[in-house]
Amino acid sequence: MKKIGVLTSGGDAPGMNAAIRAVVRKAIYHGIDVYGIKYGYQGLIDGNIEKMELGSVGDIIQRGGTKLYSARCEEFKTEDGQQKAIEQLKNHGIEGLIAIGGDGTFMGAKKLTEKGYPCIGVPGTIDNDIPGTDFTIGFDTALNTIIDAIDKIRDTATSHERTYVIEVMGRDAGDLALWSGLADGAESILIPEVKDDFNEIIERLKRGHDRGKKHSIIIVAEGVGSGVDFSKKIKEATNMETRVTVLGHTQRGGSPSAADRVLASRLGAYAVDLIIEGKAGRMVGIQNNELVDHDIIEILTTNHQVDMNMYRLSKELSI
Repeated sequence: MKKIGVLTSGGDAPGMNAAIRAVVRKAIYHGIDVYGIKYGYQGLIDGNIEKMELGSVGDIIQRGGTKLYSARCEEFKTEDGQQKAIEQLKNHGIEGLIAIGGDGTFMGAKKLTEKGYPCIGVPGTIDNDIPGTDFTIGFDTALNTIIDAIDKIRDTATSHERTYVIEVMGRDAGDLALWSGLADGAESILIPEVKDDFNEIIERLKRGHDRGKKHSIIIVAEGVGSGVDFSKKIKEATNMETRVTVLGHTQRGGSPSAADRVLASRLGAYAVDLIIEGKAGRMVGIQNNELVDHDIIEILTTNHQVDMNMYRLSKELSI
């Protein structure tokens, strides 16, 4: 294999640039030309492709977002869109593709692999919702962004003796909510994987209030519902002064943490190793600090599982 392409697709995640850098430099080290595809699968269809050199990825390892940009692409879900993408790959002589992103990105990689273009997926999403890997690129940075915000909110919650509801991202996965809630001593953590009893949450708040607790922090994963709506329900049930903070896209930005830079570097380089070995339709990941790879179809048909031991511990510590 003499030429490969690399793209980022879906929601951006801190550490994607570190992964791009690792792909480019690892490939060049092995004498392979690398072509950067801008704006994900839309850019592939449009032919927004350029050759990358060592200098193309200089001074990006510490930057959030993605140098190659990202975009959603409905057209690529069609046979016609996929055929246009394949024509662009042929025109540029690209023989394999490394796709960095989440499950939507991997679905695209699967389609191309089935049509004869070997693809390797690299999990990049703050949601940490991809099976087959303990952590996805961007999760650790987003988690620390949330924790920093909660620490600040707790200061003002203490000053005004209020209950704060904090809505975090995660789509249909509760990892960001669970990890940040446990790390910051939240009184309640609501995640989509578990149906919580609202009355139990109210009782926990009242118990804390009765023993003199001055403030409370409640973390709500966006997959559960609106933090604003939940805050209103608490106010109606307890008459406690309640405020809500929706952290939104602040969670997706910022310089990647050391953990995400190292993870992205390892996964990006490993993806190049696999494509050199002639493997296709695989996703790289990390389990027990060991690099692993899985069939993308297996990943796409497996549900992400939240760590229920951590969830039970959060309950035990928030009595």
